[in-house]
Amino acid sequence: MSAHWIALRLRDTAPATGSAPSDPLTALAWQVLQVTPWVAQVDDALVFDISASERLFGGRAALLAHLGLSGAHAGAVCWAQGATSLLALGRLACVPPDTCTPFPPQGPDMAPEIAADALPLHVLASARPHLPTLERLGCHTWGHLRKLPRGGLARRFGVDVLAALDQAYGLRPDIYPWIRVPEVFDVPLELAAQVESAPALLFGARRLLAQLLAWLRARQLGVQRLELRWELDARRSNAQHLDAHHQGSDHGRLELDTAQATQDMRHLERLLGEQLARVHLPAPVLYLRLRSLATQALSTESQSLLPDSMRSGDSLHQMLERVSARCGAAQVLCAQVYADHRPERMQQWQAWSGAPPPVQPNRKPAAADSAADAAGALYPTWLLAAPQRLLSQRSGPQFHGPLTLLAGPQRLEAGWLAGESSALRDYFVAHSAHHGLLWIYRQRLGSGDPGSTHDWYLHGYFA
Repeated sequence: MSAHWIALRLRDTAPATGSAPSDPLTALAWQVLQVTPWVAQVDDALVFDISASERLFGGRAALLAHLGLSGAHAGAVCWAQGATSLLALGRLACVPPDTCTPFPPQGPDMAPEIAADALPLHVLASARPHLPTLERLGCHTWGHLRKLPRGGLARRFGVDVLAALDQAYGLRPDIYPWIRVPEVFDVPLELAAQVESAPALLFGARRLLAQLLAWLRARQLGVQRLELRWELDARRSNAQHLDAHHQGSDHGRLELDTAQATQDMRHLERLLGEQLARVHLPAPVLYLRLRSLATQALSTESQSLLPDSMRSGDSLHQMLERVSARCGAAQVLCAQVYADHRPERMQQWQAWSGAPPPVQPNRKPAAADSAADAAGALYPTWLLAAPQRLLSQRSGPQFHGPLTLLAGPQRLEAGWLAGESSALRDYFVAHSAHHGLLWIYRQRLGSGDPGSTHDWYLHGYFA
């Protein structure tokens, strides 16, 4: 399988000065890493080999279409291709910045390209220090240089020129320090102007979220927790208006939690907007920084063949996250299950966090029921907040008339540990002529409740 290299260069940009994630060339490399792991930075350009990935994406045209650059990179790159990395770089160096062709192309090939032998010597980096001498020898192209005796070329100009020439024509492998995506996403952003309103920070956060999406796709991850930090102008800080997001410092931060690992930047942007709307800035903001705190391998969702089963709109957890971000975490509650036999203590309400709550013991777990008791237990659809005492007539329960016992007793003995009031009850399913099926119990003698008798209590309704 022959290699196929593509070289990209951002239009109207200076050479990259390092591997900082805020570098736009590095952000572009993260986007290219979605389709191939063989990506390298050479001076102010990127080179990458797509030959091993073409079959996975259904051919070269489909791969290039999948790589279609968007956002800040759309229409802002010059590109060229070739059988080797140096050939692609040489052709890219011959492309004037004002005549860059759109990327990706409409087909697998682009317009007629310069042949390798016709490329000028100045586009070969190893030959640039020797250009005056080579031009006096009549060498102006790669083809002229290739015709010189190899032994004399190596003695006069060094082995680097000969090695680069062999690499350009595919006689030596392309070896580079390949770009690798960092383990943690931590990207700073210097704002173009001071921002004095917290909701206006969302404009800069969108640029960071776009880079986060490229990072997540390159690592095939979904994000669960994010941290957005901002740096205040200390010269204009007003200490009297510091809130919980600033805590008396010249920095501010907020954390963003999601119920499920996601790559949906639109959803994250809306959550950030809801939280920033409640933040007061005591001073203008100069810098932003977005950092990933928790990520998880993203599980892909199988698509259905039936169009009717395709979901539309936000999912349930996304809707709950937006309501929680807008109204506060304490305003969205979920039931927390507890290991306690007393029905009124089997669950408690707590702030919704997105993850399914585990079963928590209430101090110490109560003794487990037998399999037969668990299988025969009947619980009502609606449980009263507090049991309601019933009248008794001839030891029989009354609730707007006599009750007929249909099933029971289901004996409950709990709360006998030290420091708790014991509950000794016999539960029955009863029928009322006016209210249908009821869940009642009879208090047994010996319970820890003061004045316990054989009284009857209504505890729930069956739908």
